[in-house]
Amino acid sequence: MRASRRRPPVAMATPGRWAAAAHLLVAVVVVVLAAAAAAALPPARGFSLPLQRPAECGDARYFDISRLACGPCGAHQRQSADGSSCVCQPGYRMVSSNGGSSVICEKCPENMSGVTQDGWNCITCPRGLTSEGKCKCLNNEILVERRMDGILLNEALCIHCNGSEQSFSASDASGNRCVRCEQTFINVSKSCDCSSPNVLTGGLCFSASESLPPKGVATVRFAQLGITLTSAWFLKNLQSSASACWLYSNLTACQALGNMCVMNMNSLSSSSTDACGLFQYIYVNTARLGIVHSIAFWRHNLPWLYYGDQPGLASQVLEANHFPAIFSFKGTDKDVKLQFIAASFDAAGNFLKWQSVEGGILQLCPDTQTKLNAAYAFGTTYQQSCKIPVSKILSDFANPIFYDLFLEYNGDNGQQYLWAVPVLNLNLQYSEMFVNQGSNMNNWLLTRRFFLVDVLSGKENDLGKLPRVIRIASKIIISIRLVSHTQRGTIYPPLITIAYTDVLVQNPETQSVMVSFSVNYEMNQSEAQIQTDITLGVLGGLAVLWSLLKTAGWKRRTGSSIIDLQTVLKFLLFYAGDLANVFFIITVGTGIYWLVFFKAQQFVSVLLPLPSQEEDFVTYIACAFSLKALQFLQLLVSQLTIDIFFIDWERPKGKVLKAVEGEGVIKSAAAPVSIWRTYFIANEWNEIQTVRKINPLFQVLAVLFFLEVVGFSNLALMDSSSSLTRSSESFIAPWSRILRFGVSAALWLAIAFLQIIFFSVFYERFVEDKISQFVDLCCMSNISVFLLSHSCFGYYIHGRSVHGHADTNMEEMNMNLKREAENLCSQRGLLPNTDGQTFQISISRKMRLHYDRIHETLTRKRGPARLLDSSANTFEQSTRAYNTMNKFLNSFIDHVHKEMDYIVKDKLLLERILGMEFMEPLEKSIFYNDDGHSFSDVLYYGNETTLLIFDILFFSIVDLASQSFVLAAILTYLQQEIFRFIRNTLGQKNLASKTLVDERFLI
Repeated sequence: MRASRRRPPVAMATPGRWAAAAHLLVAVVVVVLAAAAAAALPPARGFSLPLQRPAECGDARYFDISRLACGPCGAHQRQSADGSSCVCQPGYRMVSSNGGSSVICEKCPENMSGVTQDGWNCITCPRGLTSEGKCKCLNNEILVERRMDGILLNEALCIHCNGSEQSFSASDASGNRCVRCEQTFINVSKSCDCSSPNVLTGGLCFSASESLPPKGVATVRFAQLGITLTSAWFLKNLQSSASACWLYSNLTACQALGNMCVMNMNSLSSSSTDACGLFQYIYVNTARLGIVHSIAFWRHNLPWLYYGDQPGLASQVLEANHFPAIFSFKGTDKDVKLQFIAASFDAAGNFLKWQSVEGGILQLCPDTQTKLNAAYAFGTTYQQSCKIPVSKILSDFANPIFYDLFLEYNGDNGQQYLWAVPVLNLNLQYSEMFVNQGSNMNNWLLTRRFFLVDVLSGKENDLGKLPRVIRIASKIIISIRLVSHTQRGTIYPPLITIAYTDVLVQNPETQSVMVSFSVNYEMNQSEAQIQTDITLGVLGGLAVLWSLLKTAGWKRRTGSSIIDLQTVLKFLLFYAGDLANVFFIITVGTGIYWLVFFKAQQFVSVLLPLPSQEEDFVTYIACAFSLKALQFLQLLVSQLTIDIFFIDWERPKGKVLKAVEGEGVIKSAAAPVSIWRTYFIANEWNEIQTVRKINPLFQVLAVLFFLEVVGFSNLALMDSSSSLTRSSESFIAPWSRILRFGVSAALWLAIAFLQIIFFSVFYERFVEDKISQFVDLCCMSNISVFLLSHSCFGYYIHGRSVHGHADTNMEEMNMNLKREAENLCSQRGLLPNTDGQTFQISISRKMRLHYDRIHETLTRKRGPARLLDSSANTFEQSTRAYNTMNKFLNSFIDHVHKEMDYIVKDKLLLERILGMEFMEPLEKSIFYNDDGHSFSDVLYYGNETTLLIFDILFFSIVDLASQSFVLAAILTYLQQEIFRFIRNTLGQKNLASKTLVDERFLI
């Protein structure tokens, strides 16, 4: 028996291998096909398609919603009414229909040429065919195509509706059923016919024997476009509404007539019988019906459209009575919110509902509900504007809504009451009677009802087509006015001002309209303006007197007594600076006043000025900045042209041997005195020229930090909140320019004041006082400083060393300091046993002339550009002039020149206050003791007030122009650095020119 051999499992593995191979092959094919498809795509249109609209398909094609493109209809077919499918042509019935072009049509036989209303069957039509190939019937007949059980009739029936007294029926608008005919037909003709001589208008029947209102003109005037068109809505409803309102006091008809008058912009003309003319005709002739709610302008059965056209009536309506409720910034919801409510009507005159305006019904611009509701928080100025496409207007506001606006309040008994809010329609200026309406309240014609969008009156003929013109409330302003001198938040009745824009509809997809909605709070600012004017007049007068005193002091200091053109110009410069201070005081006071009293009040007593009322305030700031800039430039020029000289008291120590040039001999001469001490003092003076009492960089950064980071800028918003933070979801009120200036100026002043206190009390006392240190350094260097800011006035820093010499070694210098600390030497003062080192000096005319003669030689050449390149003659001449000036001033201080002597005295208190000198130095010069460091008047340090005010005004001007604190801070710091660079550079050149210190040594 042979052992059987097992075959390898080849046959069993074959199907798995084939399956794997098949999957691989399919994958390769898919990849290849995908690559081929991708390669077949046009490179620039891989995912694009042509734009086609249903209206562009034409009658023989339909719009395929799956392909978003037009497709052809089949044989005997045409486009459906909605354009998205095909329907059979007249005379053909549908055999099958699956939508789109999947429609099969079959021609109807000759004896059954009509098609049923559903299009599926052919039928015989006894009264003929419509344009669509369907059966039609006469008036007051209804079309019947099937029996009660649904079986189709071979011939359609036209059944006459019985209009006799038993039924009074007529066919409905669709012609499918008999309904009771309109009541006016029954009242007039006792039937459903309105035959002559009765009058049929607007679907209503009126007896010819009745007194009908005049024939109405169904036109609407769009004055902005210069277009008058016949409105299809007016043509259909105007006469019938007027007649039904007049004859039957039909409430809905009266409301519809009033709405048409509102759509016609409440136009009034004694010779017109338009909608408003018919309304006025009915209003005047129905006085017997009485009034509603004791309101003289509200007639029974009629809507309240007008307040009347008597002169001065508007001011009585708006100001004669106070609104019987009070408001506050902090309290219950009723106290802090304006509870506006509106009665809404449709165009046909049907009452819709009461609507709270908090839902944003008056705001056309979309926004969050929180922000929309913020419009009615009391004291919060609300502004909203946007562009709305005309296409959106047409789709969202197809049916106009009319509003009667009221303000809700609670009476003393808890009963809720409504206060009617008057409307000022700015488009009334186009009417004949109010063409000169203007801004005078007495000429205003106040109305009541308004709408937001009217797309109805601008339609001609076919009501289903786009209107030719639409009218939009492009500007709505609700004005809340505070009663003068109120302390409890009492207001006058609100006023809503509306301006409409007429838009000629051409391409709704590309056309848009700018709309705005705002709520303004205002009060009578005339009293505040009068007080400001009085303050400005008083302070301006004082500024004139102060400037005259300054000019007199300047004349005394220049040594001139002649009033010339230069004197007048100097007075104007002084007056510019003082008037700038006046404007600055007024604007800062005004800004801080509104900031404190508006934001801190609970019961409302003041309201912020409107942007239009801020123009005077902005003008004051601009004037203050311009005048202060002029003063600053004049200050800069005066500091860059001062006369200055460093008096060296050092005496030679011993003698040195010196070869006499050209003689070949050696002689002894006095040892030269080192010039390095003079260079050192000159450098120190150069460094303190732009030292200020505050740190400008810290000042700018601190102000910006408090405004933008801490949130003080939120105090400048025109709302009642005094919070420094705002939620990102909350409404952000517009900025008040007065509050922006008040907040920023208050921060600038507060931070600057704190800086000045810190530097004067702590830093300069315990760390570094550069001005006092400069005086000490002069004394240690044995250098005095002689300054002339005017021709005959200046300053003197007595730096004569009490040790006799300053050019010494370290050991001797330390010994001198130790002796001085232990009071083992005389005092530093100019006079014996005094410490007074700084003086204001008023020099005689003779002294000045002698100084100028020496100085002329000294400044004939502005100092050598390079010592090695200078000619010996010029150098020697300058050196000789320097030595001459030094010796002269030495001898002058030491009372050597008796004909040019001086005295030392104290200034009178009044002289210190006025900043002038009463005594004229005729024979002798006068040195006035200076307890401070008044020589800083020729430095930045002594003019911190002018610099600080200029910085504040510059910051404010930039901020008011850009509404950006960040930009204002950046530009303010840049201008500070630019002017500091100019002051340093030109001041250094002046210093080198006046003192013969080579500019190369000023570092």
